[in-house]
Amino acid sequence: YAQFNKTVQLNEVVVAYEDGVPVACGALRVFAPRVMEVKRMYTLPKYRGRGIAARVLTELEAWAGELSCEKCILETGKRQPEAIALYEKNGYRSIPNYGQYGTVDNSVCFEKVIGKKV
Repeated sequence: YAQFNKTVQLNEVVVAYEDGVPVACGALRVFAPRVMEVKRMYTLPKYRGRGIAARVLTELEAWAGELSCEKCILETGKRQPEAIALYEKNGYRSIPNYGQYGTVDNSVCFEKVIGKKV
């Protein structure tokens, strides 16, 4: 995955804090017109299972909607069942791997319509 972890410009970033400590984050990047890609979703292990990641995701989707986006897409690893469950629970559906993940066997991609139908 090293080839996918290059620094990209992320202008929309959500950071969740608990008692002044950053405990979770996520970001958006423009993927295509009216499509945002959810990137860098992460929650510190000791804060997982508390709904924090779901809240970060909800805030990112709201932000994407404010930016006139109609859907969000994302990629995660097949070996991350908690992440897959989070996305499915929050209305994401599996799609064919896109872009740079097209030939990556360990990737699974999702999308969620957040505005009008595309």
